[in-house]
Amino acid sequence: MMGRKVIASVSTLNQWALDFQGNYERIVRSIHLAKQEGARLRTGPELEVSGYSCEDHFLESDTTLHSWEVVAELLRNDSCRDIIIDIGMPVMHKNTLYNCRVILLNKQILLIRPKLILCDSGNYRESRWFTAWHKVRQTEDYFLPSFVSAIVNQTVVPFGDAVIATGDACFGFEICEELWSPESSHVPLSLDGVEIILNGSGSYMELRKASVTLDLIKAATFKCGGCYLYSNLRGCDGQRFYFNGNSCIYLNGNLIRQAEQFTLKEVEVSTATIDLDFIRTYRNALRSRASIAGSAQPYKRIIVQEFCLSSDDLLLSPSIPIKPNFYCPEEEIALGPACWLWDYLRRSGQGGYFLPLSGGVDSSSSACIVFSMCNLIVNSVKSGNADVLHDVRRIVGDPNYQPTNPLDLCNKVLVTCYMGSENSSKQTHDRAKLLASQIGSYHSSIVIDTAVSAVLAIFKLLTKREPKFAAHGGTSRESLALQNIQARLRMVLSYLFAQLMLWVRGRDGGLLVLGSANVDEALRGYYTKYDCSSADVNPIGGISKTDLKGFLKYTASKYNLTALHEILSAPPTAELEPLAGEELVQTDEADMGMTYEELTVYGKLRKQEYCGPYSMFCQLLPIWSKKCSPEEVADKVKHFFRHYAINRHKITILTPSYHAETYSPDDNRFDHRPFLYNVRWPWQFGAIDKHLSKLKQSH
Repeated sequence: MMGRKVIASVSTLNQWALDFQGNYERIVRSIHLAKQEGARLRTGPELEVSGYSCEDHFLESDTTLHSWEVVAELLRNDSCRDIIIDIGMPVMHKNTLYNCRVILLNKQILLIRPKLILCDSGNYRESRWFTAWHKVRQTEDYFLPSFVSAIVNQTVVPFGDAVIATGDACFGFEICEELWSPESSHVPLSLDGVEIILNGSGSYMELRKASVTLDLIKAATFKCGGCYLYSNLRGCDGQRFYFNGNSCIYLNGNLIRQAEQFTLKEVEVSTATIDLDFIRTYRNALRSRASIAGSAQPYKRIIVQEFCLSSDDLLLSPSIPIKPNFYCPEEEIALGPACWLWDYLRRSGQGGYFLPLSGGVDSSSSACIVFSMCNLIVNSVKSGNADVLHDVRRIVGDPNYQPTNPLDLCNKVLVTCYMGSENSSKQTHDRAKLLASQIGSYHSSIVIDTAVSAVLAIFKLLTKREPKFAAHGGTSRESLALQNIQARLRMVLSYLFAQLMLWVRGRDGGLLVLGSANVDEALRGYYTKYDCSSADVNPIGGISKTDLKGFLKYTASKYNLTALHEILSAPPTAELEPLAGEELVQTDEADMGMTYEELTVYGKLRKQEYCGPYSMFCQLLPIWSKKCSPEEVADKVKHFFRHYAINRHKITILTPSYHAETYSPDDNRFDHRPFLYNVRWPWQFGAIDKHLSKLKQSH
């Protein structure tokens, strides 16, 4: 029959690991919204019932039990009738745990489809908890829990790799990584006549990554034809990364719906109308595809009686192609970490953030991200987001508070403090004060010299020795110790103020301490262990210094923050050594012995290209040939790896940071490496020296 049009919805949900009640409520809201828009098919994100980041909680029987309890509630809920519902959850089958899609219709379970290909790269460790289903195009009987069986009047349901056929259409499944794999399921599915493919995903944000997923879906539907429903998680569900939303619907290589990437909405439903004949005629016109399809291996079809996906409404207009929307890296930094901080704040039960504001690029970036968060909150409330309004009133402790001004809100949720010493300059003090006034943070300035003197007095009393800075005739060892005292006391004071500043202001609760060490400094180890880089969370810990500067330029323009211009033009400095009059004698790049630009290169080669010292040297020889001699390249590579190895132990206590960069050294699980090295690298550096010797001989 001509003109069969299917209305289908993809859900973008901000779920929370182990928050079964909240997750259930958000799923129900998404189903309700999908039905309001006329959808007969609804798909949701990966592991939306339990939350994606349960991690080792997946090994607990409680997690699978409570997931089935959520399914039981969905089956009982009358609002979940007359629509096919595809949800993601963990399922135990024959004593083995699988990452599954469970398909529901009118108090029936049609199919449990396990994930075929697991993801174990980047921040993913799925095979630690789940097993891939290797029985392609095969199903087995799954025995339902008794309390579920009593609702559905079913004892067993199909479990495995199958598709579902209604009276008018056929749909199948990919789950997240299966789209990315060289053996993607969408190709054999499409060859077997499956017109609609559902993908429940848990894909996290990285800078400059958003277009990659959509490009894969576009290519899949362009070469195979068909409709692809991609549903992704959004938000921080309990981990270092931010799921980036961007759910979408593609038809025959064209984007017809795209959800937002960064927003404070907990539930977003994107609905499209698909004409099935567009799929059938498109595929038939691909003659090479049609030739292959004639010999395609069939999937088992789960037949759904007396239910159709399509509508007979001949006036129903199919969705038309739209242009994809992507953010530039500066916008991604402004929005992603801000949304992540909001999720962390509202779910932690704390009253705001405390930030040591030094007047430099890094701490100013953390402050501006909080200010961006405040702008998002104000705009969300203005648009009628009742969830955000409820949360912000709870955070500030005022049931009648109406956030209408980002500066006023920032004053309530962000406390900043300039922690100066005798080694601090007036310029950084003034820059911090001006920025705080322009974003509205509750700001103060203190001098920590009395605390430093007290600690040194204890040391002198015990040892009868008094350490001196190198500028005053001391050794480098003495000078470093004196710098570290200042840095560590700032951490101690930060936590003191974080615990008591709301008390001082007459409010309940405490503050979360914000970190502000960037990804390049973490890679090099250019920070003091347990200094003010040690915090509760760090919104910039996965972002490079270069990208942070670009972000501040963007923010200065967007919000007219003139203080950022001087901050950007000043040389980065820790201000831990004595000044020469009023002039700085210490800069970050001079201390590190390398530039931030070089650090980014080292980081990408080490992590993304998997280079050790020798292969990094070989890679950089031609790249830097115009600016460095081979000997200089060798010295630079050795210098980097020597300091990387010496300081690797610092990564073990790195503050949990927003994951944004593909060369992050975070060893929580993204970058697994030793933290005790032979820092001389004798064999590796020897290989570099041999290569240099050959180069000299050849010339």
